[in-house]
Amino acid sequence: MPFAQLVIGPPGSGKSTYCSGMLQFLSAIGRKASVINLDPANDHTNYDPALDIRNFITIEDLMSQEGLGPNGSIMRAMEELEQNWDEFMEEIKELGNTDYLILDCPGQVELFTHHHSLRALFLKMQKMEYRLVVIDLIDSFYITSPTQYISVLLLALRSMLQLDLPHINVLSKIDLLSNYGKLDFNLDFYTEVQDLNYLLPLIKKESPTLLGEKFASLNEAIADLIMDFGLVEFEVLAVEDKKSMISLLSVIDKATGYTFGSTEIGGDTIWAEATRQGGYLGSITDIQERWIDHKQEYDEQERLERDERMKEFGQQSSRKMTPEEEWEEEVRQWEAEQGTKIGKGFRNAP
Repeated sequence: MPFAQLVIGPPGSGKSTYCSGMLQFLSAIGRKASVINLDPANDHTNYDPALDIRNFITIEDLMSQEGLGPNGSIMRAMEELEQNWDEFMEEIKELGNTDYLILDCPGQVELFTHHHSLRALFLKMQKMEYRLVVIDLIDSFYITSPTQYISVLLLALRSMLQLDLPHINVLSKIDLLSNYGKLDFNLDFYTEVQDLNYLLPLIKKESPTLLGEKFASLNEAIADLIMDFGLVEFEVLAVEDKKSMISLLSVIDKATGYTFGSTEIGGDTIWAEATRQGGYLGSITDIQERWIDHKQEYDEQERLERDERMKEFGQQSSRKMTPEEEWEEEVRQWEAEQGTKIGKGFRNAP
């Protein structure tokens, strides 16, 4: 059974960087994976796509032929893809034995809040027995402002209701959060989406104008709506922090059921074993300490450890580590710290 991550998120969320980093990580642990670019406006990716929608349709062509703007062209491209999905699906099947896909989706929010085409494409894949999970990346910068935080909560909720699939909301670029200024609350307030009523006085303070007063009741109603549904919460991610990627992948594998597959070397999954043993599922407290409270100290310590590992590697080889070898080294270090094996050689359950 094939598995797929559907990576969505507004512009600036780091989708392309995420796809590149996740592809490197999956390759390093032995999981066969491919990235598919579904964004017809993305002419410069951080990865080499195994399949690129721009080979079929581009927004430049649509803008020229149909007189549409950039956003309208992207939505039109998704409609064209929906109409010709069977042909595109044949291209996906020709990727060969690849059993894990990462789909880099367009960043226009309309596509995953109310436009029908992406949802229709995902449902078609689901009917073909793909195990799907939506990875919704949102720049962590937005939690520094009460009004923007409420906005991204509403966006995340609407996306979850529209797409109707296993859905993981992720605050990306968490390593940059300390550069944005002091948060009003600890990080767990934002990731766990705690009592939003505490934000209402801050929203009024942020918008002290008459217009802000006028919309105070609306903000309160939106906050109540989000809390009534109780669906939204966030994981956090720093792509450059490999332990962060390990933690997120374990959450993704639970959501898709990949955890319950089998490995090439045994009757149980490595990730299931890692989960039972605890694994690196860094708590929000740990992450706040790492990326907010004591970021400089951790950066320096990790730099020294990395330099030491590179020095040891250099004594054994005259070349530098490849990105895949860096991932493998990080996995080995994680195994040593956790006292359990992750291993390599994943494959899907038959």
